[in-house]
Amino acid sequence: MNRKELIDALASKTGSTKIAAEQNIAALIEVIGETLTKGESISLVGFGTFEVRERAARTGRNPKTGAELKIEASKVPAFKPGATLKAAVNSAKK
Repeated sequence: MNRKELIDALASKTGSTKIAAEQNIAALIEVIGETLTKGESISLVGFGTFEVRERAARTGRNPKTGAELKIEASKVPAFKPGATLKAAVNSAKK
């Protein structure tokens, strides 16, 4: 599902207009981004948690030349699914 399909599905599910659905999705993405930028997490019970994880500095390799590269430590956004979401996804497989 891409963004347009998500907007259509949200508008259909809520009975709102596509414009309102698009504004809501844009606002949600903005709030999640701003919160993660502050280093905070967002927990949605039953769905999951958006959080920032720290990656340690490490040594990598250039795949073309094989030369070693130093990769600096960084912060990355991550999503940890909740138990309800995991159960829903796993029951859909059967």
